[in-house]
Amino acid sequence: MTGYEIFWPLLAHVALVYGLYALLSLRRAKMIRAGKIARSEYRENRAEPVESLVVKNALANQFELPVLFHVCCILLYITQADNIITVGLAWIFVALRYAHAAVHVTSNEMRYRSPLFAAGYLVLATMWVWLAVWMAMD
Repeated sequence: MTGYEIFWPLLAHVALVYGLYALLSLRRAKMIRAGKIARSEYRENRAEPVESLVVKNALANQFELPVLFHVCCILLYITQADNIITVGLAWIFVALRYAHAAVHVTSNEMRYRSPLFAAGYLVLATMWVWLAVWMAMD
């Protein structure tokens, strides 16, 4: 590749993380206004209402598998192994993360979440395999 194309999916994922933080703040504020929980309960990290807990968990998920995604993209760029295919895979991974997060904060149905996670897992594995093959051929 000639530019920074591999970094656009990273920025799109960062936008997802910030969006989830905003949604978490909105849902927590709503719970406080409704009297379902006191503000101090969040400070003490006590039991959280399910409405905001699902967002908190979706947010935590963005710091698990996606960490490997960010590292992989940076390594693809550094080793010049990024190409149209890896950039496409990166976009697919991010789209799957958006879909996974959407399911997580709405219905939270595992029958939808699990396949989305698995698909992202396989896409990311493909990116790592490509990186390993690239470095082995060099």
